[in-house]
Amino acid sequence: MNRGEAIVQAAAKMKLVRTEGGYSQEKMAEILGLSKKTLVQIEKGRILPSWTTVIAVCALFPESETLQAAFGSDPLEVVQLLAREHVERRREKTMGGKVWWQEVARQGRFRLQRNVITQHYRVLDEGDYRWFSTFDQQEAEVKMLSFCEQLP
Repeated sequence: MNRGEAIVQAAAKMKLVRTEGGYSQEKMAEILGLSKKTLVQIEKGRILPSWTTVIAVCALFPESETLQAAFGSDPLEVVQLLAREHVERRREKTMGGKVWWQEVARQGRFRLQRNVITQHYRVLDEGDYRWFSTFDQQEAEVKMLSFCEQLP
């Protein structure tokens, strides 16, 4: 997935995210910092949202089942990866990859998973905490091995 694809995915789901949250067009536009006219145009498919608007939607509605299904798990993680190329830090506990993830490798206390929708990778520890995310499989494998060396 690239930024353009993420923008198209978010645009296609904006109305569903809004209705899922129980917001009127006026309130959703206010939340996102858009005019109502712009939001209507996005929802009708006449224009695409800006990258900043996509980030706002993913950051403000990460619990949205619509966005999670569109982005294959955590929508905020996907936009962070697209913006920064990789994310390295011990984050919140994940669900362990039961739905949108395929295990690629396992080494020591860590495992490498690939998202079946976005094709990005993440390294989880045995407690299902995410340590690293990237779109580059080789980079993820190197990080997983370095984590194993640091924490045998």
